[in-house]
Amino acid sequence: MTIPFAQVDVFASGPFTGNPAAVVRPPTGSYPSEGWLADVARELACTNTAFVWPTGDGPHRLRWFTAGGAEVDRCGHATLATVHDLVETGDARPGTAVRFTTRIGELTATAGEAGVALDLPVDEARPCPAPDGLLDALGCDAVDVGRSSDDYVVVVDDEPTVAALTPDLAALAAVECRGVIVTAPADDTTGARTDVVLRFFGPRVGVPEDHVTGTAHGPLAPLWCERLGGRTSYVARQLSPRGGTVHVELDGDRVRIRGRAVTVLRGSILSPP
Repeated sequence: MTIPFAQVDVFASGPFTGNPAAVVRPPTGSYPSEGWLADVARELACTNTAFVWPTGDGPHRLRWFTAGGAEVDRCGHATLATVHDLVETGDARPGTAVRFTTRIGELTATAGEAGVALDLPVDEARPCPAPDGLLDALGCDAVDVGRSSDDYVVVVDDEPTVAALTPDLAALAAVECRGVIVTAPADDTTGARTDVVLRFFGPRVGVPEDHVTGTAHGPLAPLWCERLGGRTSYVARQLSPRGGTVHVELDGDRVRIRGRAVTVLRGSILSPP
């Protein structure tokens, strides 16, 4: 017996852009060991692999593991990849909200003509001093530093500073957090029609640099909507080598992130022993 999987590029302008995620769909009632889930995630080597189980009429069960085999509490792009795959295979309907039970509660996502959208809770980054070693590891100065439930948020002066970062990943892995988001206002002379730029480094959980990070906007949405003059939406561009664009809307204590997705690979994995 084998288990189907798909690889989906999310926040993508086409195949081989944006952030790849694997979607693995063990059969209902089959709950492999955490060791097997971690091994599969390492084998598929996407930034994150989503494991999803249908539960009849209730929310799907959803878990995420990084390419390093670590389970994480939240992952935006792999959730969007999951909805895209469910719709593409006929297991969910376009335009209909798909519900998931996760480690951070219930999440809802929808696939439509404008792309795939995910509703997330705001995860505000509280201002704090930079922890020892953080700025030295990044090799930059900070305008502001904050801490969300998972990540440090480091605001720097401008887009060129974000683009030029070459952090010491070994030193950054010593900072106790899921990851570090470095962000700045977009350079409005580039004509890219974006408002915000960022990069995300998560060496502590096996993600040296993420391609495009949807959950980064849990803390970034309230920060940037305020700094952009009280707006309720913005467009963000992640300056990783693959890059990608995220459309972000803030609605009270909820954040909606949206991007396009494309399936680039389908296959099957041997069932756990």
